[in-house]
Amino acid sequence: MEILIGLVIFVILVFMTIMALLSRYKKCPSDRILVVYGKVGKGASGANKSAKCIHGGAAFIWPIIQSYEFLSLTPISISVDLKNALSKQNIRIDVPSRFTVGVSTESGIMQNAAERLLGLKQAEIEELAKDIIFGQLRLVVATMDIEEINTDRDKFLTAVSNNVESELKKIGLRLINVNVTDIKDESGYIEALGKEAAAKAINDAKKSVAEKNRDGSIGQAQAQQDERVQVATANSLAIQGENEAKVTVANSDALRREREAEALRRATASEKVQNAKALEEAYSAEEAAEKARAAREKATKEADILVEAEIDKARVEIAAEAMAEQTRRHAKGEADATFFKMDAQARGIQEILTKQANGYDKLVKAAGDPNSAIKLILADKIEDLVKTQVEAIKNIKIDKVTVWDSGAHAANGEKSSTAGFLSGLMKSIPPMQEMFDMAGMDLPSYLGTKQGDSPVDVDEPEVPKAPVNEE
Repeated sequence: MEILIGLVIFVILVFMTIMALLSRYKKCPSDRILVVYGKVGKGASGANKSAKCIHGGAAFIWPIIQSYEFLSLTPISISVDLKNALSKQNIRIDVPSRFTVGVSTESGIMQNAAERLLGLKQAEIEELAKDIIFGQLRLVVATMDIEEINTDRDKFLTAVSNNVESELKKIGLRLINVNVTDIKDESGYIEALGKEAAAKAINDAKKSVAEKNRDGSIGQAQAQQDERVQVATANSLAIQGENEAKVTVANSDALRREREAEALRRATASEKVQNAKALEEAYSAEEAAEKARAAREKATKEADILVEAEIDKARVEIAAEAMAEQTRRHAKGEADATFFKMDAQARGIQEILTKQANGYDKLVKAAGDPNSAIKLILADKIEDLVKTQVEAIKNIKIDKVTVWDSGAHAANGEKSSTAGFLSGLMKSIPPMQEMFDMAGMDLPSYLGTKQGDSPVDVDEPEVPKAPVNEE
């Protein structure tokens, strides 16, 4: 029994030892690198190796003296937004780009990755690679012109890839891809280059179109030239044929006319012989015919004269009727115009009088009675009335007036000579009473009374006793 228990324990120990040994055998996945460190042997120089890197295989990890870790081969995408990088032309540009890197599977570079990246997190690896990329990208931009960077992208990307990858290999990484999105500069130089290239492309296209149009125009002109030459040749041949035909026709006509003349000569001679015989017989008939012809011509001329006279008469009558109708219409038009003009004037005067009547009616209503209304009108017009009376004697020029007067009143109670002279002078002004009489109105009592109704005392001016000579 004890032997059986010992045997079982031995078997268990052996099984556990085998399982422990088997658990130390590690296989490396395809997306990872197995890094075995510890006592891993010596290198080619004889020094101890720091690690052993395995990709695509397996290894036995000795317990106690060895250990292991995995490095991921998953690509890392790094956004590098380079700002104000100084180019070879001392123009600062912005180069936004994205780099894709990963751990290299080359033997020597895997060793660098094991020594420098083992134990770092992905964010730390990304930050380390970003710093390297920034520096190398600035270095490449500084060695190139903007025209090369903008137009020859392949050259720029090749230079970036070479510089960046050589530095990334030192830490065990490899450059997978470079993508430069858009290059800009603070001075607008790249934009100007783009506009220049666009303008050049447009101008080249316009030039090509113009050349094609020119070729088409030249071909069209040549075709038209060939057409005109061929048409002219055909026309000349046709004209030549027509002329030859006309010559033939003319020769035939000449022969025909010659034969016709011979026949006409024979016929004429025969006719004259016959006519001479017939004339003798015809003279008597011609005498009667002449008489009839004279009568016919006389009747014809009389008819022509009568017809022309009738036509002239009818023409004169029609012209007279047309002139009369024109005169009647002209007179009717003037009468209508005069009527409408007088009618418009009458309407205007009627409108003015109506407005004045309405105004006087409102004035009388406002004054309360006609006399008060007249007072208001006269008060408004008194200045014009006085001005009119003054105008009557304003322009009278009196160069010299000599008055001899004793100053005494006349025996019959009349005024003295001087007073009479002044009174007569004032009487030369149109009296206001007579103006009202001519208008068919009575002078208001507050402006004076008629002569003979109630005398008004007038102070006589004092006349000096001695003779007065005024100039």
